[in-house]
Amino acid sequence: MKISVIGMGYVGLSNATMLSTKYSVNCCDIDKSKLEAIENRRSPIKDNLISEYFQKKKLKLKISLDITTEVSQSDFIIISTPTNFHPSTNMFDTKSIDKILKKLSSMNTSSIIIIKSTLPVGYTEQMNKKFEDLKIYFSPEFLREGRALYDNLHPTRIIIGNKDKNSIKFVKIIKDVSRKKNIKTIYMTSKEAESVKLFSNSYLATRVAFFNELDSYCLGNGLDTKSIIEGISSDPRIGEGYNNPSFGYGGYCLPKDTKQLNSNFGKIPNALIKSITSSNLRRKQFIVSDILKHKVKNIGIYKLAMKKDSDNFRESSIIDIIRMLKKNGRNVFIHEPLIKDKKSLFGCPLVNNLDLFIKNIKLIVTNRFSKKLNKFSVKVYTRDIFGEN
Repeated sequence: MKISVIGMGYVGLSNATMLSTKYSVNCCDIDKSKLEAIENRRSPIKDNLISEYFQKKKLKLKISLDITTEVSQSDFIIISTPTNFHPSTNMFDTKSIDKILKKLSSMNTSSIIIIKSTLPVGYTEQMNKKFEDLKIYFSPEFLREGRALYDNLHPTRIIIGNKDKNSIKFVKIIKDVSRKKNIKTIYMTSKEAESVKLFSNSYLATRVAFFNELDSYCLGNGLDTKSIIEGISSDPRIGEGYNNPSFGYGGYCLPKDTKQLNSNFGKIPNALIKSITSSNLRRKQFIVSDILKHKVKNIGIYKLAMKKDSDNFRESSIIDIIRMLKKNGRNVFIHEPLIKDKKSLFGCPLVNNLDLFIKNIKLIVTNRFSKKLNKFSVKVYTRDIFGEN
């Protein structure tokens, strides 16, 4: 069995790592530095379990900078390239996938193609009609940044568009390399599978927005946020997941997926889905107004990533907080050890000496609290109530 994975982000690399424990996997990406890291068994992304597997497991991994004949002759080709949301088109940018499918078609591949990238509803069906010679399926991923391999090894469910011998074979392969037994598997149409992904992330975004608005209410009325959330979350119908307040939902998936779902609604009446984005913006504005009450001119931002175990700050909510603070005439300084080759970011000085950063800043703003700030907690502003993501 030969498998190729195109796109070495969180989704692609975690899939490639898991599959390579039993099968020969070709890692394909346009980023040469990522491939060199993989070849030297260094994870190009922050994921402790991937790093552990690279060090301790005998993985059958190879690399390729282009879609070679060997890639096109794989039994399975997994596509996991980014699909960013473009406001101008009100749609995901699927050009990278379009290009890959066109090339595979020109190479007369007979591979089973599994798309893991998040898609607009109807995309897979359209591509199967456009490239009648290709066998294209969509199977969504439900991963957390920093724990992508763990989530792949312990999937909550496996969902795949269409039920035929090819999709059944792919599901069997995933089950063979996972650590979890009796994984719930759901077969559906590709449109339904695409919808599951968008609605899942939109629900999570809604939940984040709900508890953030709860926190805003508590701040505005002098109430204890933690007590109220614990009282609410004790109801098993509500539960404790995604109930820790933040500056707003962010990261790579939730912002773009909620926008794409809203776009897919088209003329279908809806109020809840379109309100998620506006709720998130209002939360950021409220946080900034609360920070400004401290009457501090110099403000320090402690780290940019949304989550503690992530090295990714794409669409991080704190970036909007920085921009709003600057518009309000505040001097903003950033402490982000992950950025080592720059002296400034977003027009703000980078101060990566933690002692110097803390010494010269009167108010430290952080989306998620760190134990490193314990000694200086009196000057820390955060809405992290439970100390977790």
